[in-house]
Amino acid sequence: MSEPSRIAALVVAAGRGARAGAGDPKQYRLVGGESVLGRVLALLGAHEAIDRILVVTHPDDGDFYARTTTALAPAAREKLLAPVQGAATRQGSVAAGLARLADGAAPEIVLVHDAARPFLTPDLVSRAIAAAQAHGAAIPGISVVDTIKRVDETGRVVETPPRATLRAVQTPQAFRFAPLAEAHRTAVAAGRDDFTDDGALMEWAGHPVVVFAGEAGNVKLTHPQDFAATGGPETRMITRLATGFDVHAFTVGDHVWLGGVRIPHTRGVLAHSDGDVVLHALTDALLGALAEGDIGTHFPPSDPQWKSASSDRFLAFAAERVRARGGIIDLLDATILAEAPKVGPHREAMREAIARAADIPVSRVSIKATTTEKLGFTGRGEGIAAQAAATIRLPEEDA
Repeated sequence: MSEPSRIAALVVAAGRGARAGAGDPKQYRLVGGESVLGRVLALLGAHEAIDRILVVTHPDDGDFYARTTTALAPAAREKLLAPVQGAATRQGSVAAGLARLADGAAPEIVLVHDAARPFLTPDLVSRAIAAAQAHGAAIPGISVVDTIKRVDETGRVVETPPRATLRAVQTPQAFRFAPLAEAHRTAVAAGRDDFTDDGALMEWAGHPVVVFAGEAGNVKLTHPQDFAATGGPETRMITRLATGFDVHAFTVGDHVWLGGVRIPHTRGVLAHSDGDVVLHALTDALLGALAEGDIGTHFPPSDPQWKSASSDRFLAFAAERVRARGGIIDLLDATILAEAPKVGPHREAMREAIARAADIPVSRVSIKATTTEKLGFTGRGEGIAAQAAATIRLPEEDA
């Protein structure tokens, strides 16, 4: 019997976004070179506390959704359930998602998030989970800066609530799963289908709802100007290409590390870390594309903490540097130069290990191998080398 999923994320992405103007549905438009939904799924997929993600989609968006999820890192894709079709209202779409999550081992906590909020942070997600665990129903909110007026049907002001008591509510909203699912069923039975957020529905059902601190940057993209203001389609991405190279001499041993894979061999390599020439070359290629030095700049061999270190840490660091600058890794390509060991039997395992370390899809990783026709130090079996290339995109203002 499978272990029940403890924390699930339900992403509502079935809307048409008519107020966003002409073009693709807003959840599939680009912000900083990535689709809005793609940014949401990448962040949720990378969060260690979330073990299941379900997206509620529109029936016409199959191709959009497929392209978006294909571009995700393997770790994020592994958490995705098959999408469920949304309804005519947001409330109906959430209810459809909850029903799908309940079909099997229901989660303990569910986070409901709008796909049109692509700038949520890992810290916000963690605080949402903690608040739901502590209170049962919790929604993020930020203090309002404008004076709010309540008016009647004629537009006449009837009340000016004190700003100190007001909050602008965001997502992800977090709940214990069972009470939220029951509240949705109760609302349907009562003929209510007009709730625009799950916090309001839970209040109506009689559950106390707590507001925790949201984030000012967690904006909802609604109008065309929202995309322009937050680096939307108008943001140009500049392509950069750089290369890397690494070599290690053979020494006494019984294995070598190549591309994050331990391969049995008649020799080992002489190195300060694990001597993985593939990951070292790829790391240098990424750092070169960023113009941020080389592997020795960030991980000097004179520092004892890197002795025998696993080289996937170096590649993960360089990949994170790309993302920290708003960049995207398009391709990592490496060629191994050696007479032995044979690379072919290990090629796919190497691609998968590199994809995990760099947090990119395996389709963006290429591994090749060649001999040097018995010429040079590799031809004489004295060592092993790798050359690599990395193609990335950076926002124009940072490129």
